[in-house]
Amino acid sequence: MDTSPHTMQTLFCQLGLADSDEQIQAFIEKHRPLPPAIALPEADFWNQAQAGFLAEAIKVNSDWCELVDELNCLLRKN
Repeated sequence: MDTSPHTMQTLFCQLGLADSDEQIQAFIEKHRPLPPAIALPEADFWNQAQAGFLAEAIKVNSDWCELVDELNCLLRKN
């Protein structure tokens, strides 16, 4: 069982994305603002595995859920 603390960097790593602070910021800036009508896992920039991971994290309120919610908020800002 993984008991290491989760960070935005580990979330991006889990999603198979570049995980430096600069790369995370660039990803967020590239994809925001995410329209309110689109659920985070339904955004067209995720692949199937990424969307599934995000949807499952939200659905089961996993230990990733807080970071997924934070990412969702960051992608909604103008």
